[in-house]
Amino acid sequence: MSAKNTPKKKHENKENLFPLSWMNYKLMIIGFAIIVFGFILMAGGGSTDPNVFNPDIFSFRRITLAPLVVLFGFAFVGYAIMKREKKDN
Repeated sequence: MSAKNTPKKKHENKENLFPLSWMNYKLMIIGFAIIVFGFILMAGGGSTDPNVFNPDIFSFRRITLAPLVVLFGFAFVGYAIMKREKKDN
């Protein structure tokens, strides 16, 4: 049998062309926004004068809350990648 006579495979379902659905991409964007928000929470607390110590760098927001928000954002992105849509039969 020659290569000319073999049937070509056509995609019967257009949804399978991409490994992730549009919902996955939306969830990933939300996760990245959470990560950026966590890094914004970490920002600040510096001093313009190097001889003056600013104790605000050790606040609850920068030491505890912001890293937890960033870790939650990374976990949310992992969930967004692994999430599958339910198929209705």
